[in-house]
Amino acid sequence: MKDYRLKDGYSIPSIGLGTYTLKGSKGVRLMESALKQGYRLLDSAYNYENEGAVGRAVRNSSVPRDQITITSKLPGRYHRYDLALEAIEESIMRLDVDYIDLYLIHWPNPIKDLYVEAWQALITAQKAGLIRSIGTSNFLPEHIDRLERETGVLPVVNQLELHPLFNQEEVLNYHKEKDIIIEAWSPFGRGDIFGNEILTKLAAKYEVSVAQLIMRWHLQRGILPIPRTSNAGRAGENLNVHHFEINADDMAVISGLSQSDGRLKDQDPAVYQEF
Repeated sequence: MKDYRLKDGYSIPSIGLGTYTLKGSKGVRLMESALKQGYRLLDSAYNYENEGAVGRAVRNSSVPRDQITITSKLPGRYHRYDLALEAIEESIMRLDVDYIDLYLIHWPNPIKDLYVEAWQALITAQKAGLIRSIGTSNFLPEHIDRLERETGVLPVVNQLELHPLFNQEEVLNYHKEKDIIIEAWSPFGRGDIFGNEILTKLAAKYEVSVAQLIMRWHLQRGILPIPRTSNAGRAGENLNVHHFEINADDMAVISGLSQSDGRLKDQDPAVYQEF
């Protein structure tokens, strides 16, 4: 699997496994299977309440720890500097690891307006060796500009809602200029997208599934998709997307499906509050 080179010098896999809802022994087994199939990035969060399962899967796996990228995220209720540091330590304890590879602020919560303070805590934790790389999730360009202006430190990753029905083209260009990797959560968008006539025809043309077509679309845009599935077979299918390439015209057709109101749950980072 191709890696993306982060601006801090570290590398990150080009595809990750979303672990939201993967809990308990069943979740552990699926994550173990995913690691066996070739996944090397597990995306979790404090609010997913499954960091223990992620850590267990990593320990049970035959894959060396230093070959697995573990991601977790800071919830909005812990944006205060001291609370953020405690939350980071708690995540490390739940995961039962010495450090977290990639740690993100889950949402900016701009109404509460403490995300710069939270970012300063991530910078401190990184300097202390608790976190390898630091980033953001659901941050708009104006939020990132403020982080850079007030701390001098840019995120290496920003995780965003991004899928064919919400392609975020302008935001993508901004991130390329700043050398920030975009991770796509909900990379398939709505479940009914798999029945989309345009995507179905294109998938048949390339002799792949619609899911594989969308995954490849993300990769060719320089995006890191993090699909979530509770089915081991589909997890393997989502990973098997390096044997074909979508031509430029068809890439444009897929991107052309985007809609101004394409967000899944109307979670606009300019106003959305997550705790």
